[in-house]
Amino acid sequence: MFTVTVFGAYGHTGRFVVARLRERGLVPVLSGRDAGKLRELASESGLAARPASVDDPASLDRALAGAAAVINCAGPFATTAAPVIEAALRAGIPYVDVAAEIEANADTFAHFAGRARDAGALIVPAMAFFGGLGDLLATAALGDLTAADEAHVAYGLSGWHPTAGTRAAGAVSRRRRGGDRVVFTGGRLRYRRDRPPATRWSFPEPIGPRDVIGEFTMADVVTIPSHLAIPEVRTYMTVEAARELSAPDTPAPTAVDAHGRSAQTFVVDVVVRSGDTRRRAVASGRDIYAVTAPLAVEAVERILTGRTRAVGVASAGEAFDAPDFLRALSPHISLTIDMRTVGM
Repeated sequence: MFTVTVFGAYGHTGRFVVARLRERGLVPVLSGRDAGKLRELASESGLAARPASVDDPASLDRALAGAAAVINCAGPFATTAAPVIEAALRAGIPYVDVAAEIEANADTFAHFAGRARDAGALIVPAMAFFGGLGDLLATAALGDLTAADEAHVAYGLSGWHPTAGTRAAGAVSRRRRGGDRVVFTGGRLRYRRDRPPATRWSFPEPIGPRDVIGEFTMADVVTIPSHLAIPEVRTYMTVEAARELSAPDTPAPTAVDAHGRSAQTFVVDVVVRSGDTRRRAVASGRDIYAVTAPLAVEAVERILTGRTRAVGVASAGEAFDAPDFLRALSPHISLTIDMRTVGM
């Protein structure tokens, strides 16, 4: 029976991850910076708790001692990713995180790719709704193609009640960019001061055409081109969700079912274009935070059972068999992969 340390276990997403690990027969070890919250969660769950701080490498080593893997759920990842990755490398165990921060994910690839590869270790950043799911869908849609001209990832969220962690991570990213926005074009990240374009996206029925913010850039601009030869990666967000995210008084998610999920629904519509060929992969489900947990836990289980395709720092689409991985998420998402030429 594998033991998995969950750093940030008491956070909104961390609690979902702990629950999914237990469902899969894995044993979570609770960790994070707030000892009081850890004790409370340990008392509720009967699980072991090991407080740790990113400023104290020895505490991270204790948190990871004897674990088979670590899942980092504690943002902002600009602060937590590197120290926890360092601890994972010292422990000789795989690392998975749920980072949506573009710059933090880019840093992970830039700073750890060589070291992880030399150590024979696997580090999977952005194994989450933003970054991981879009990458898996784009990889599956690409199929037998070796490259594409463009990848478009459109997020049809019914709304977006952000967690405190989402707000904190967004604030860190905005400070790092100096107020600029980021796009992936011409094969690299570029920063702009202009307003993102407003456009419409034809989501599959029953969603249909919706107003979206174009170039609402998410972690997919790091994960997808990290292993696919696609020089243009563009992401879109429904206007309603973008407005709720930016509004300072939008409340945090509220649980409406026994699993702790909110009423939020989503459709992720990915179209890749190579010349005149367009292929589409679509995933739909409920609660972007809740669905991050099965993504991260499926990744860890596949790593621990040897079902991987990469070493070093690798995104979801490179590390795993994308179509098979997506099919394994069937209890949590509905999936359509259309290899025919489709519209956008």
